[in-house]
Parts: sequence; structure tokens; C-alpha cells
Amino acid sequence: MTEDIFENMPIISPTVSRENTVEEVEGTKNWTNQFNETELKEVASVSNIKKCDRCDSPFHAIPKANEKRRLLPDKLPIVQCVARARIPTTQGPEIFLHLYSNDEDNKEHLAIVFGEDIRSRSLYKQRPNETQNDRMIRGAYVGKLFPGRKDADFDSSTNMKLEFDEKTGELIVNNSTTWCDPTLVRIHSECYTGETAWSARCDCGEQFDEAGRLMGLQGHGCIVYLRQEGRGIGLGEKLKAYNLQDLGADTVQANLLLRHPADKRSFGLATSILLDLGLTDIKLLTNNPDKIIAVEGRERLVHVRERVPMIPLAWKGEEGGVKSNEVEGYLRTKVEKMGHLLTKPL
Repeated sequence: MTEDIFENMPIISPTVSRENTVEEVEGTKNWTNQFNETELKEVASVSNIKKCDRCDSPFHAIPKANEKRRLLPDKLPIVQCVARARIPTTQGPEIFLHLYSNDEDNKEHLAIVFGEDIRSRSLYKQRPNETQNDRMIRGAYVGKLFPGRKDADFDSSTNMKLEFDEKTGELIVNNSTTWCDPTLVRIHSECYTGETAWSARCDCGEQFDEAGRLMGLQGHGCIVYLRQEGRGIGLGEKLKAYNLQDLGADTVQANLLLRHPADKRSFGLATSILLDLGLTDIKLLTNNPDKIIAVEGRERLVHVRERVPMIPLAWKGEEGGVKSNEVEGYLRTKVEKMGHLLTKPL
């Protein structure tokens, strides 16, 4: 029965265009199949794609990168940071949680920011008739809040003062108050099962925790947390896909059987959020070459100067890694069918 259902399922790489339907995805087989076996082996052997001396980009090592970039939307979503708050964590480092609205959907996407001086341009922009108290309440302040503080734009304990353009109200960026250096970034899609329900079907929770650990060590970083459950198909459809996997499908086949693309996510919102935070020069934590292209965007307003691989902890022999037959199949499908840059140690 398993062979009858799954034997002839197509191999399809993840899409980078937000609007693709299943029919459109199947129509792209010709160009996705140009990732021939030799190319995939060559790419998979790269453990860490770094800055290219020829083109200041890692993309010379990604097959068909320019073709994929042309599939990206011409226009990025418009985002607005609604609020920012300091969050002390159980792991030690403080984070600043940013909540975003946008003109593309009604979901509340997040930026988990390590470093007080990474500043949202939309949050900090001065608004007509607002008070300093208004600014502090929404999180548009410098330094740290304390009882009795009156001024959002000046921190008396550090003498840091924010400056703004008198005509536009835009934050004036300078190195003394605002972070401008290359920054470690993770683009993370919501995974209720992996982050909350202790699932061993994936390593999403592990990757989230590891990204936070690395950023805490560096003192600066950003996890853009997108509400794209189940590679964009939603939690209900994801649970159906799990049942198909128990019947013998891999993760790609399960999505296709449910009439969804192998990967329905888009990353334009992540690009817009990074631009709003001024993070235009980044080191991206990912194993997914398509994500590198998608996050940079069609016009490459964000530059990925380095890919930082996310090797499963269990593969490195470290404690705390996810170990199960399901996660091994999940990772194998990512490598074999989705072109992820992972090589399991012998």
C-alpha cells in the first residue's frame, strides 16, 4: 500500500514565491530539477559558505540563485513595530521583544532582539502630539526604564541621548546609541509542536534554543519569529501531514498529498523587519540556501555576508539534541529533497 501511494511522488524544492499554488509549484519542476545530483552533492559538501572574494556574496555556491531571485515579489511588505518590551530570561541574557503589524496579513510577527541598542526605525520615529511617557510605554526609549523616569530619549544613568530629524521625526543613527555592526540573525517559523509540545519529529525547538544561546554569547542578535506554522500550511494541516508520515510519506510527500507546496512560507516579512531594525549586514543561521536568497530579497537590500550552519546537536555528540527515527527522516528529506546544506558525520 505504501509503495502504491508514495512511490512516484515528485521531488520538489521549496518555493521562494509567496503566491505559488500547488499547480504552480508542480509547474516549476523543470527548473527545480536543474538541481541535478552532482550540483546537490557539491552544495551539500559545503559546511560554511562565507563571503565571496569575487562578488561579496555566498551565492556563487548556490545553483540557479539568480533564477530563484527573479521569482521573488517585486514589493516588500510594509511593517510597523507596535511595541517593544524588555524580557529577562531564564537563560541569563535579557531580550527585547518587538511585536510587528504589517499590510500583508493579520498575524502578530515578532523580533526577539538581543542588545538594547538594536532599534526599530518605525517604533522610534517621533509621532505628532505624543509625550515622552507615550514613547516609554510603547518601548521607544534608550537605556533602561526605572520608576520615576520622565524622558524616553535620554538615559541619565549612561548619558545616552537619541537624536531625531526635525522635519521627519526619523531616528538619526549613530554608533554611540544604535547598533550598526554585522549581526547574527535567525529567521524562525513558528512550530507549536517542536517548541511547546516536546515533539521529536523536528529540530525546530532545538534550533530556536541554539540560536538564542549563540546570540546571548555574542551580546547582539535577532530571531525574526514568523507565524508560519507547518511551513506555512497551518497547524491543522500539519497534523494531517504527520498522519501521512506515519503512513509512510516523507515531509515533502505529505504536503503534496494535502495539495500544498513542499514549502509554502515566504520571507519578505523577515526582510522588512530586518530593514526596520537596521540589520542590513547579517550572518544568517540557516542550512537552507533558498532562505538566504529569500531573506536578501529581490533587490538585495539585506546582505547575507556569512551563512552560519545549524548542525543538529545529536550529530555533534552534544547533550540536549533531538534523537528519534522521525527527526532523522525529517533531516534526511531536507538534505535529499530540499537541498539543505547538511552532511551527517560518519
